[in-house]
Amino acid sequence: MRMPTMANMNRRRFLQVTGAAAAMLPLRSAAAITKPRSVKIGAISYSFRQIPGSAEEILAYMQELELPTIELMGTPAEAFAGAPKGPAMGRRFRDMSPEERQQAADARRVHQEKMKAWRMGASMDRFTELGQMYRAGGVDIDILKLGQPAWSDAEIDYAFNAARAVGARGISFEISNEAGERMGPFADKHGLLTSMHNHTQVANEDFSWDIPLSFSSRNMLNLDIGHYVAGLGTSPVPVLRKYHDRITHLHIKDRRTPGNGQANMPFGEGDTPIGEVLRLLRDEGYPITAMIELEYPIPEGSSVMEEMKKCVAYCRNALA
Repeated sequence: MRMPTMANMNRRRFLQVTGAAAAMLPLRSAAAITKPRSVKIGAISYSFRQIPGSAEEILAYMQELELPTIELMGTPAEAFAGAPKGPAMGRRFRDMSPEERQQAADARRVHQEKMKAWRMGASMDRFTELGQMYRAGGVDIDILKLGQPAWSDAEIDYAFNAARAVGARGISFEISNEAGERMGPFADKHGLLTSMHNHTQVANEDFSWDIPLSFSSRNMLNLDIGHYVAGLGTSPVPVLRKYHDRITHLHIKDRRTPGNGQANMPFGEGDTPIGEVLRLLRDEGYPITAMIELEYPIPEGSSVMEEMKKCVAYCRNALA
């Protein structure tokens, strides 16, 4: 007969004690027991706009940061799929002469027409390959930032088809009542989500979350907590609590309140309650992705990737 070891005896005693203690606790609902207790942290690819930004390079950045999910901008996605190249970027717009500005505007207009024609015949095969490449690399394309309410019906269909092909839940764009009304029926048609992003227009007297959401149950919010603080100077936590079931993902950035100048700041130096928001997601089990968006100026001597690593560490430490 095998004699029980001290480890087995200790384990047996532990189970007896914890089992008795558990029996004394109030029963929790199945929903409470199964709530996720982790927060999925990712990034929007706009964060990498100051460094080379092909779809392949962006995937490598995400792997280096060990981030598992991304909101991918339309430009690298469409470039991977074979879209026409845009006009070369010259000097900054504010440094251009009036003639140069007009030339730049004309070039953009011509490119937009080329893009519209290309989209009407674009194959979804390359978008499927893009999604497969990212998943094989350990990164999910959660949201595709592609499509605008001003687009034609056929172009909007294209945007949703591209989102489906890469494996995204839906597409994202700027929030407005008109955008919600225009895009909601397409979300219903394609069985995907819209994700409507806010800037500081949340401070406008006529701003509404409810009206854009009302046009479809698939209309959702991309709550930008930094812009919210910069617009209203108040915490986004009440909005998050109220609309948690209508939010696909957050943009995580640190901005100052209007009274403090509204500037984008390194994480922890602004007025945005990043840690509180992340812990709320964790503690309430909200299935909302937290997408880091690097918008503050890169300090001298640093780099985009160094600053992104700081942002990632800040978010993870807030949850530690």
